[in-house]
Formats: sequence, structure tokens, C-alpha cells
Amino acid sequence: MAIPFDQHEGQIWYDGAFVPWADAKLHVLSHGLHYASAVFEGERAYGGEVFKLGEHTDRLHESARLLGFEIPYSAETINDATRELLKRGNLVDAYVRPIAWRGSEMMGVSAQHNTIHLAIAAWEWPSYFDPEQRLKGIRLDMAPYRRPDPATAPSRSKAAGLYMICTISKHEAERKGYADALMLDWRGHVAEATGANVFFTKEGRIHTPTPDCFLDGITRRTVIDLARRRGIEVVERTILPEELAGFEACFLTGTAAEVTPVSEIADFSFQVDDITRTLMTDYTAEVTPSSEARLAAAG
Repeated sequence: MAIPFDQHEGQIWYDGAFVPWADAKLHVLSHGLHYASAVFEGERAYGGEVFKLGEHTDRLHESARLLGFEIPYSAETINDATRELLKRGNLVDAYVRPIAWRGSEMMGVSAQHNTIHLAIAAWEWPSYFDPEQRLKGIRLDMAPYRRPDPATAPSRSKAAGLYMICTISKHEAERKGYADALMLDWRGHVAEATGANVFFTKEGRIHTPTPDCFLDGITRRTVIDLARRRGIEVVERTILPEELAGFEACFLTGTAAEVTPVSEIADFSFQVDDITRTLMTDYTAEVTPSSEARLAAAG
């Protein structure tokens, strides 16, 4: 089994200081634990550089604003701390997790005066899905839960509470032998996987759901830009579940998943087509720093 995350070695940036990994703790009566008043980011470092770090940090601040609190550290401070954390850990290819939450001064639904904390951790991170399985395409089940109506939750925030139904859905899919699950939205339209955006191809065009009730991922936007650079048309639209039978290929995008082909969604099968392979290659090239930067990061 992998080492539990509370037993890793190294340092974590916690409220403005680098502390030993084991000392990065919070009280059990922290508001963020009980009432999900927490926001986070998932970031990837390639060659010692976090891809689109500025965009991730800006989204972290915006997520907090949508939950009604302000992170007491500037984007510059957070970005500098992230770079220094990678340097101190000698991390070249890594996953980075900043998280902000309300503290423990008040315990109840209202917590107007609680301290806002921020921590940043980083660790080595392999492919999100098994590499051999990823090349063949992963299998998805249909999720039992749906993405909520934006009128009922701050869907544009990367908020911890929004991932509760994702964990439930992914666990259920894994118990049935699938790698992940496809979620519909509250209207019954195709939305996303539990932690990644979804794309489909048909007759040389790419189709992807309009992100009106789920996160418009940074990787999602990057892949759309890469496709358009290639002259591939990308159509953002409502996609109905019954359309799955007519698509030729399917792939997921996300900071952890990168560009991952999908071979099955429940009873529907897909091929790993040339568009998917091209975007996998282009995305790898896009996130890989220059050889000079990689050598500097390793040294």
C-alpha cells in the first residue's frame, strides 16, 4: 500500500511558513471540516514548473470569494510559496494542492469571524490512471448522482463540498470494476466525470458540454485551444445521454487526468482516434518546459 498522506516526509507551506509535513495539522472543530467551507486547487508541476500556476491561483481566490471569504495572501505570495515548496522538496514532476478553509473560532453554520487558513502541499505524482490502461482507454460507469443546479450550489467554485457526490460516484464505479463515472447534470444532460471534463469526437469535430453547472477546467480550456490551433472545430453545447451511441471517440481532461481516452461509458463503446492521440501529444508538449528549464529544476 502507498504511504498514508499524513506520513509523508518533507515540508508544507502553512499560513505563511514552511513547517514539517507531520506538523501541518488543524483542529477537529475547524469549520471547514464540518461545513465544507473550504476551497482548493489541483496543480501539476512539469520539470519543476507548475503549468498555468497564475490561473490556478486566481481561481483559488475566486473560489473563496464565491464561498464568502477572502484568502489573506496575495496571488504573488501564493505563487512564490509554491515555487519555493517545489525547490525545497527537490520536486521536478509533482502534484500541488493548495487549500483554504475557515478555522475553529466559531462552530456553527455561521462563522463570520473564523480565521481563514491556507496550506500548500506538493508530492510526486504519477499518471492519474494506470498508464497501460490509459493508452487503451478507461471504462466509465454512469454516476448515481447528478451535478446540481447552479441555483442550489456555487458550481463555479472549486469547493470541497461539491466533491462529496463525486467521491460517492467514483467509489461505486470502482466497486463495479470501472475507473470512473460519467455524471449528468440536474436536467439529465451530459456534464463531466467525477474529477475531469469530458469530450467526444464525431466526423472530425469535437463536442463537449457547456460548463454552465460544473467547473470550466483549466485543462479543458487548454485542450480546446490546442484543438483549434490544429484547425479542429470544437462545439460547446448541450449533449444528451442518447447521443453517446453516435460518437466515435471520447476523452477526459483534467490536471490529474491530463488527456485520457475513454473506451466505454456503461453500454457505449469508443475508439481511441487520431484526434485524441494528437491532443494527448500536443498537451504533453504544451506542459513540458524547455530542456534548459528542466535541467535547472533538476539541478
